[in-house]
Amino acid sequence: MDRWLRELEPGADGWLGGTFGITDGGMLVAVVRFESAEAARRNSDRPEQAVWWKEMEQYFTGAISFHDCRDVVLLAGGGSDDAKFVQVIQGHVRDKDRALALLDQSASMLSEHRPDVIGATIAIDDAGFFTETVSFVSESAARAAERMEMAPEMQKLVDEEMSLLEDVAYLDLRDPWFATHHS
Repeated sequence: MDRWLRELEPGADGWLGGTFGITDGGMLVAVVRFESAEAARRNSDRPEQAVWWKEMEQYFTGAISFHDCRDVVLLAGGGSDDAKFVQVIQGHVRDKDRALALLDQSASMLSEHRPDVIGATIAIDDAGFFTETVSFVSESAARAAERMEMAPEMQKLVDEEMSLLEDVAYLDLRDPWFATHHS
C-alpha cells in the first residue's frame, strides 16, 4: 500500500483518498474513493496498476473481493482522517431507493444524537451490496454510545433502515490509516 501511494498515486487521475485497516481476524479492508466510476476504471486499466496488483495479491491468503459503487452518500461530512476507530459495515440492501431516502433523513439526526461519529460514507453497488464506513472519535466512545438508548425518532429510523438490510457484517478497524489526495 505504501508503494502504491508513493509510486502510483501521482498518476491516478481522479483518486480522492482511502480508508484502510486490518481487522482482528487479519482481513485487510481498503475503501478507496475516486471522483467518478470512470476515473476508477481508468486507474484499474493502467499497466502499472496491473503490475502493482499482481505483486500485491500474492500477500493475501483468502478470497479477495472488490465492489465498484456508483451510489455514494456522505453522512456528517463523509469520512474523517481524524478517526481513531472505524467500523466498516457490509451487506445487502433489499430496497436501495428507500434506503437512500432514509439516509437523507438520518444525516441530520446522526450529527445531533451521535457526537462520537465524526463522519460516514455509504456506497452501494449495482447488485445492492453496500459498504458503510463510520468514523469515530474513539472505540470507547463508540461502544458507550451503542449502549445508550436512542431518541424515539432516531430509533424508528434505525429500525426501518435495518429492516432493509440482510447478511450484515461488522468489521472493526481499531488502528485505521488514511490517505488523501492533496492537489
